[in-house]
Amino acid sequence: MSTSISLTSSIVLPEAPVIPGLKFRHFRGEADYPVILDIFNACQVVDGSDSTSTLESVAHNYSHLERCNPFTDMIFAEVDGQAVAYGRVWWSQEGAGEYIYNSLGWLKPEWRRKGIGTAILRYLEQRIYEIAAQHPVKDDKFVQCSHNDLQVGLAALLKANGYQEVRWGYLMSRLTTDPLPEAPMPPDLEVRPATQERIRPVWDALQEAFSESWGFVAGTEDTYQSWISGREFKPELWKVAWDGQEVAGMVLNFVDPDNPVVDGRKRGWTDPICVRKPWRRLGLARSLLVQSIQMFRELGFDETALGVDTQNPNHALTLYEGVGYKMVRKGTTYRKKLER
Repeated sequence: MSTSISLTSSIVLPEAPVIPGLKFRHFRGEADYPVILDIFNACQVVDGSDSTSTLESVAHNYSHLERCNPFTDMIFAEVDGQAVAYGRVWWSQEGAGEYIYNSLGWLKPEWRRKGIGTAILRYLEQRIYEIAAQHPVKDDKFVQCSHNDLQVGLAALLKANGYQEVRWGYLMSRLTTDPLPEAPMPPDLEVRPATQERIRPVWDALQEAFSESWGFVAGTEDTYQSWISGREFKPELWKVAWDGQEVAGMVLNFVDPDNPVVDGRKRGWTDPICVRKPWRRLGLARSLLVQSIQMFRELGFDETALGVDTQNPNHALTLYEGVGYKMVRKGTTYRKKLER
């Protein structure tokens, strides 16, 4: 593919579909935040997203991007001057050493199946090859993209371009009014309030507990600062178990400030959930999860939700099903290996 990255506003794609008024361009800074929001929200219902967004959340996300320069790593499609799609790439290095080059894209439903999505995907892949050329040749490199089970068009596009399914996850939920199982705390552990001086130890424990998980990318100081400044950061909702001065496990509960009500039900999130190795297989995650559901019930929430990697080696899916969670939506991660 001969497409090249330019810092001029317009982008010429030789393989773009012939649509009157169709043009492609780069990111224009904060002026594009409302554009991003408009496209995302136009896709929300059709693509099965339970979340909405706001200008505030878009601004927060884009002010904390890591391993992504939106001025070179994004593309927008416009028809007669109106934005109809955008795509973005970023990269990371996972715990096993692989370089992963992620891409995402949103295309307004009325403009789908016209070749715009294919043109954007191929442009993003070209940008990925340029980024990957800066990384060591010896390391394995993969292009990655994810979708949920309602995004059948995206699934077909990825398969047609050589991507293969590699991982699956569920969005799960349960009503807070459903009966709760018995789930006592293991001996010598206690749940304590997440005071300011305990925030960093909780973060460190979270990183350690997930360090061997599939797809783990170590957080940086920027990641930490983004986390504590986010609108979902609500330590007062957390359930963190301590063994003396050591964090044993946690459920870092939160409420989506942009979408607290889903299908008429007030939703609390019991996620992420983790237990450090010395305290696993004691029933701690189950106890903290039940305590979290009980808390949300007492706060007047109708349901709780979480996400799970169905291939989690610690049998997280079995745990969540045992506490009453049921699958709402399936997500699939695709990868394609980059040739050296």
